[in-house]
Amino acid sequence: MPVKLRAFFMTKKQRYTFFINYFLEHAPNAETELLYDNPFQLLVAVILSAQCTDKRVNITTPAIFAKYPDAKAMSNAIIDDIFTLIKSISYPNNKAKHLAGMSKMLMEKYNGNVPMTVSELIELPGVGRKTANVVTSVIDNQPNMAVDTHVFRVSARLGLTTLAKTPEACEKQLIKNIPKELVYKAHHWLILHGRYICLARKPKCEVCGLKQICKFYVLI
Repeated sequence: MPVKLRAFFMTKKQRYTFFINYFLEHAPNAETELLYDNPFQLLVAVILSAQCTDKRVNITTPAIFAKYPDAKAMSNAIIDDIFTLIKSISYPNNKAKHLAGMSKMLMEKYNGNVPMTVSELIELPGVGRKTANVVTSVIDNQPNMAVDTHVFRVSARLGLTTLAKTPEACEKQLIKNIPKELVYKAHHWLILHGRYICLARKPKCEVCGLKQICKFYVLI
């Protein structure tokens, strides 16, 4: 059987084993590319990163963190002032309101501290399940899988997920098959692979080390 066709006949267990072993060897210390010094800063950065690149967020956040280093400072901010600092980010109007509201709620309910459960985080303005999963997995290494477009695309192409039509369905399949202690790392493996190798329009298959399990590669 041609090597290229073997990917179609691999079991899901074989795919996950290859995927995990590959990244444990080649990217054992993968981590977020967002720059932050504490949980509050990470939460702000992740909120800003929605439909925006990490590169742009990292250019923008130093000025924000200098003026609003914690929830207390940002909770007293005027929304227009936050907007001025983040206007180069996508959807700055909504995000400025979210950051102000999020900070106020952190002060009112958590004494300015960022809670570390998904259920608590998603109650904060501007925080959805994906953002909550990122914060808890990055800060606390919790086995939570944030599914963005990169994770959704790469997991489907590699055959790690099957007929997953929504981020939630994708998340459930990945969590089910990845060892609990590696979920927080696998989140970064999938995102970074999608960001730099398995691109949406022109994937760099020639330099990809996962061709052996890739269903998409078989078809091109």
